[in-house]
Amino acid sequence: MKNDKAMKMIDKALRKGQKTLSEYDAKQVLAAYDIPVTKEILIKDKEHLEKAIQKIGFPLVMKGCSAEIAHKTEKGLIHVDIRTVTEAKKAFREIMAGMEGFEGGVLMQEMIKGRRELVMGLTRDPQFGPCVMFGLGGIFTEILRDISFRRAPLEVRDTQEMMQEIKGHKILEAVRGMEAADTKRLTEMLMAIGRIGLEIPEVSEIDLNPVILCGSKPVVVDALIVLK
Repeated sequence: MKNDKAMKMIDKALRKGQKTLSEYDAKQVLAAYDIPVTKEILIKDKEHLEKAIQKIGFPLVMKGCSAEIAHKTEKGLIHVDIRTVTEAKKAFREIMAGMEGFEGGVLMQEMIKGRRELVMGLTRDPQFGPCVMFGLGGIFTEILRDISFRRAPLEVRDTQEMMQEIKGHKILEAVRGMEAADTKRLTEMLMAIGRIGLEIPEVSEIDLNPVILCGSKPVVVDALIVLK
């Protein structure tokens, strides 16, 4: 049973010839599968800036958002910990200038606080089909390579094994005054990613990094979905 809302977003992107979804659209697909994502609003002109600030609240993260730009950090299109309207206006001007020539807007996003970062995703293996990934996230994901994989569809037992297999699994426990991660929610998220892989063959790759633990609750802060 395909998810209609998710399919509409993907069909629209494919008709435009996109190879990836913008971060905003990717998160809409995830939300359609009950995967928790940041509260955010996409704006394209500064007239909507203050209304978006009222809805999201400070502190804010502001990002350039376009299906044509995968790596925003390198392009200076991310501004974090914005706490005033003046700062937000300045960030908006700088991001829009940096996006010259790309179609898109500025993503106004709640700033999620949490010191523990995870990664989740999906790849399509030529032999095994859609495989779900889980591991330690953040900027060191590629260096640490502390990740675990399972074929979709996932059972609860698969997700529990994945969480135990990574070397840094103790990060999910109550540690240094931080509460234990909500592993039930993590399980639901991993199973949902597997369902996307099985139900939507047009999705070739999903990269959710970081997924920040805000207290015990995981929230997807950045998302990339690659299309076939």
